[in-house]
Amino acid sequence: MERLIGTGRSQLEGSGRVTTNNLAQLLAGGLPLRRSPILLVTVLVVALAGAAVALAPRSSGQSPGANAPTCKPANNQRAPLAKGLTVYAAPNPLTATRQLTVFGRLVGVRKGVHRCGISVVLWRKFPQQNGFSPVARTSTNAAGTYSFAMAPGTVATNRDWRVTVKGLESRTVVEQVRPLITLASTATFAVAGDAETFSGQLEPGAAGQMVTLQRRVGPRWVNTARAKLKRGGTFSIGHTFNTGRTEQWRAMVPTSVHNLGAESPTVKIKIAPLTGIHKIRHVVIIMQENRSFDSYFGTYPGAEGIPAGVCVPDPANGGCVTPFHDSSDVNYGGPHSVGNALADIDNGRMDGFVAQAESGMSCSSQDPNCSACTETSHTTSSFPSCVDVMGYHDAREIPNYWTYAESYVLQDHMFEPNDSWSLPAHLYMVSEWSAFCTNPLDPSSCRGDVQNPNPDSTLNTLGSTPNNGQLLYAWTDITYLLHGQNVPWAYYVFKGTEPDCENDAAMSCSPVQQGPQTPGIWNPLPSFTDVTQDGQLGNIESLSNFFTAAKNGTLPAVSWIDPNGTVSEHPPATVSAGQTYVTGLINAIMQSPDWASTAIFLSWDDWGGFYDHVVPPVVDRNGFGLRVPGIVISPYAKQGYIDHQILSHDAYVKFIEDDFLNSSRLDPATDGRPDPRPDVREDNPILGNLTADFNFSQTPRGPTILPVHPAPGPASTPPGG
Repeated sequence: MERLIGTGRSQLEGSGRVTTNNLAQLLAGGLPLRRSPILLVTVLVVALAGAAVALAPRSSGQSPGANAPTCKPANNQRAPLAKGLTVYAAPNPLTATRQLTVFGRLVGVRKGVHRCGISVVLWRKFPQQNGFSPVARTSTNAAGTYSFAMAPGTVATNRDWRVTVKGLESRTVVEQVRPLITLASTATFAVAGDAETFSGQLEPGAAGQMVTLQRRVGPRWVNTARAKLKRGGTFSIGHTFNTGRTEQWRAMVPTSVHNLGAESPTVKIKIAPLTGIHKIRHVVIIMQENRSFDSYFGTYPGAEGIPAGVCVPDPANGGCVTPFHDSSDVNYGGPHSVGNALADIDNGRMDGFVAQAESGMSCSSQDPNCSACTETSHTTSSFPSCVDVMGYHDAREIPNYWTYAESYVLQDHMFEPNDSWSLPAHLYMVSEWSAFCTNPLDPSSCRGDVQNPNPDSTLNTLGSTPNNGQLLYAWTDITYLLHGQNVPWAYYVFKGTEPDCENDAAMSCSPVQQGPQTPGIWNPLPSFTDVTQDGQLGNIESLSNFFTAAKNGTLPAVSWIDPNGTVSEHPPATVSAGQTYVTGLINAIMQSPDWASTAIFLSWDDWGGFYDHVVPPVVDRNGFGLRVPGIVISPYAKQGYIDHQILSHDAYVKFIEDDFLNSSRLDPATDGRPDPRPDVREDNPILGNLTADFNFSQTPRGPTILPVHPAPGPASTPPGG
């Protein structure tokens, strides 16, 4: 119904009597004004009588743009007052949500007639209605003009307008109203085979009314589907895209007696063919803890492993320590904060590892536990009995990891994205930054901090207390982009203890419980503000849900898997327990219906204080950190391939963006949620591309199911051998 801006209203009841108590019926349609002379006179007299029902116009009778002064009402003027009365409606056609103005003026005013204050009555007739009904009254101004302004959205259907003054009747204006129809898609980028949802709203629209979805084919729009309106005029309909191209879509309703036809703005959707990288529909990132590349693959044939002649200084005992085969299932490693990383690297000399481990153990030359470990000197104690950072494992301790490298892809230049410990590494894994924010609701309050991002627990002499569960991280993470393009994701948490000490320089600490809803140093996403704002906290799930999804073939597009302390391989957790756990995860994926379209990225979050000989490249003030192992497992992965590209965990985010997000980046200039991060890591020219590890033209390879408790493999050739 019309709502006049700044104007009183009157209405006819069923008896023809004008009242102020029954306005809604008249404005919505009222009773038709039939051309019976008696009824017409009655209606006019009643409609125009009484100041209580007078309609004061917003502009005191001015037409749009007029600047005439107001005036007192003119009384006792005889008809006809003028030769004619004009009427216009603007805009016409009208979009249903816009404001409408009906206006005009007296033409050829009779001599002696005062133009000012003449009553003007507005009449309305709906399509298929027999006669006009009076809906409002105003007065002319000194220039003889008038106007009626209808509030936005109150004129929603076609209608005819007419105005009258004493002895004069205007022509009829046919007002045509175009409904407003919107259309949106859950994604603007899809891959052939993806199912997305179109949704929108029609205003005005009634439940049960049909809306047509059209796709542009050449110069024509082709009807593709129809959707029925729900209450509130909303609609939604699913569609599966089958071809690789950019498509244009719109929603439309045809012209009817009540409204003009209307089309929504065009929605463009880029649809990539199911080729190349897009053959990967599921990315699974398995992140373990605290191993350097040389400590696991330093003697792997063909990889850039431990060079001959290495001997790292031993300040506590004098002399130096050479690399040795470490057969122990329990390791200790060394501290791994920013300061430790810088000391280990030692300006490119890569000779600080033993000294940092001894410092972390508070060693002295008289301490028998501070001597260098040998192949047979380890114990199974969870507390260090010797310094083992120069030790390396091979297929004798980690046969499955070496088998994955032989069967798929080993990356020998994979670096931690930051030169620090686990929490910053995991922040980089999901967001490409580590920062401290003073306001969790304001991304601009964040400042880069690779050592001390916002803590989610309190440090004490034993290590750390449980997480505080608060929102901390205001900057943007990759799930924000995934959510915006309707890309499903999950972060799977293995219930148990956290795998690392929250005091990163500590060698051991008391267990801290973690769970799917508990923010922690290995489970940072619940502390990101955008995850809560997007309603995505439910995507952080128990690991049991991963096994269910793998079995049912319902893995999300992107998965991260977070271990607990026992299976993390973080010292003093056993190497064998971690390998068993990881093998179980990979076997579950390989036995899943989703295997044929999955890429598994297996890595370790930081070096854990263990020796590595390769100097990390410098890409910005935060990294890269030291080298860590990286393995790619997929039916499309190259077989027995060693990737020598410079990589970091940033490459995982880049792969996800290229595969599922049309190469959109976590870039403050383009992602719609700017933050003050110093660079766009995924676009750094030094960073390699993981697609080099795949052959998308090959026939997908079958699974390689390995025993979760494998027999030891063969010995490798020692460094320099």
